[in-house]
Amino acid sequence: MDHDTSDTPDTARARKARRGAAPDAPPQELTPPDVDPATNGSDDEDEARLPDILEEAGAVGEGPLATGHDAIERAVRLAPTSAGVYRMLNANNDVLYVGKAKNVKKRLSNYARVGAPQPARILRMIAATVAVEIVSTTTETEALLLEANLIKQLRPRFNVQLRDDKSFPYILITGDHWAPQILKHRGAQTRPGRYFGPFASAGAVNRTITALQRAFLIRSCTDSFFESRTRPCLLHQIRRCAGPCTREIDFPGYATLVREATDFLSGKSHAVKQELAGEMEKASGELEFERAALYRDRLAALSAIQSQQGINPRTVEEADVFAIHQEGGFSCVEVFFFRTGQNWGNRAYFPRAEKTFTPEEVLGSFLAQFYDDKPPPKVILLSHEIEESELLANALSIKARHKIEVSTPKRGEKKELVTHALTNAREALGRKLADTATQGRLLEAMATTLALPHPPKRIEVYDNSHIQGTNAVGAMIVAGPDGFVKNQYRKFNIKSEGLTPGDDYAMMREVLQRRFKRLLSPPEETTKAKDDDFPQWPDLVIIDGGRGQLNAIREIFEGLGLTQVSLMSVAKGPDRDAGRETLFMPGREAIKLEPRDPVLYFIQRLRDEAHRFVIGSHRKLRKKDIREAGLQEIPGIGPSRKRALLHHFGTLKEIERASITDLGKVPGVSAESARKIFEYFHPQPG
Repeated sequence: MDHDTSDTPDTARARKARRGAAPDAPPQELTPPDVDPATNGSDDEDEARLPDILEEAGAVGEGPLATGHDAIERAVRLAPTSAGVYRMLNANNDVLYVGKAKNVKKRLSNYARVGAPQPARILRMIAATVAVEIVSTTTETEALLLEANLIKQLRPRFNVQLRDDKSFPYILITGDHWAPQILKHRGAQTRPGRYFGPFASAGAVNRTITALQRAFLIRSCTDSFFESRTRPCLLHQIRRCAGPCTREIDFPGYATLVREATDFLSGKSHAVKQELAGEMEKASGELEFERAALYRDRLAALSAIQSQQGINPRTVEEADVFAIHQEGGFSCVEVFFFRTGQNWGNRAYFPRAEKTFTPEEVLGSFLAQFYDDKPPPKVILLSHEIEESELLANALSIKARHKIEVSTPKRGEKKELVTHALTNAREALGRKLADTATQGRLLEAMATTLALPHPPKRIEVYDNSHIQGTNAVGAMIVAGPDGFVKNQYRKFNIKSEGLTPGDDYAMMREVLQRRFKRLLSPPEETTKAKDDDFPQWPDLVIIDGGRGQLNAIREIFEGLGLTQVSLMSVAKGPDRDAGRETLFMPGREAIKLEPRDPVLYFIQRLRDEAHRFVIGSHRKLRKKDIREAGLQEIPGIGPSRKRALLHHFGTLKEIERASITDLGKVPGVSAESARKIFEYFHPQPG
């Protein structure tokens, strides 16, 4: 592991000696700045959802079949006989299909043959085609990689589409500090250190890191928090950190803990457990029972990690296992990640594909897109034999710079892993279909109860939050046939200068105007959805409030010329009792539902989710405001002095605790400025 030799324990200790005492609380920032936040500011994984079932005909505005044949025939005349990628376009210049071929001219000729037997899906694609674009590549392998990239970017109507494609979290043990830190990491792996993963979810990483802290006592605090310590924090007291910040453990001892953690994550778990067991026996034999108990607790933590991992292979060190199951016109691909002989989680995907695609076709296209932006393992195990497994293996080998094996095992432990993944795929799709059916019934009941023209496919719920008008933020949550659609959530920082503090009507007016003016903009600029099958226009908008809020929102919608969206406000019951809410809709009497009505429960869930999201957004904004702007509110303290103070003390809390004498020792801070800073944090009564 790499270490930064410019920062030694002695120099760090010398810096800390000049600082004041720090609180005993554990670090509040357990994740560093390089952790990518989720869209909604939470580490919770967005749940994958089912795509809409694609209709057999009439979905893309097809023209006469002969027109499509003529367009493809024109492309054939100019097509190369080498490898390449072709794109079929419709009259609106939308990409209908992206394909690759070893011989583009030959492949397009197959589409151009009049009267040739073709599946209905292909005939509809040909009928909608008015132009073909071609990109030549040096090899078929390059064509495969380019095809996968274009499909992910363009989302063509007739291709299999990988949906809910998020980056995977990793565990990082840093290598740029004398006391390495353990943390969750997403994104580019540019920070020095050892990366372990991928893990299937942020929850799996968090649980593993917590257990590793108990087992190996590695710090999780940020470097700035670490450098500001003068006494151990709470994590040391509850035996989740060895306390290297205050030299509770020496450098060789901490380096041993880091080595053990690295060995465990590298697959040497048996050797690490044997070593700890030996130390426990030795301590017990020497009657040092407290030290023996510490080793016992560390062994228990390691066992907890492995028990949470479920099935662990005996002979497979590194592999991804893919299994596909189809039912009811939908496909589910279950992916298991095995690294260093350990199961690091699994995730279900529901790719968008017409129901005429075979499992082999869906899986083959899925794999190329899946590894477009992810490092492949040495072995990829599949439940179905795909046509281009050898080509895929060659393409991934070139990308990874080492040999990749793609196979469909027939026997042995590898076959057992695939069978296990296939069972999970079958169960995941069954659960998703059942959940979707339940959600569908709720939406139908909602349409009946509220007299909506049809069951809503997209519901938007709005709320805002502030404290006496400060750090005002609005939020929108979205729900549909598959439940909450978290990648569509949005927050709006309220920024109108003339806004009266605490004017909820004006805040909501700004949020809605910003949201719907964007939708009313030209389609090519703003309204293209991330998922083409999920609508961008809501069928129903819900706000928290009574008749007054509803009338104000109706005026906003009328001013924007919006008449096709249904509006509803939800007023809390007496004493804010859940179950006694009143619903208001334009031109109708107030609606009171029975306390146990499923529709009322559903509306409460929507409102509570909006409230949860907006409160979380407000808290983050407020923390950021306190952290970044708090010092600048003091007269005479600008960005330069703020940086000097933070560099000297580490955190705003430490500055708040500092005495006038300590503040005056900061370079650039005069005695008068030190007094102003101290009085800002310690105002005198009267």
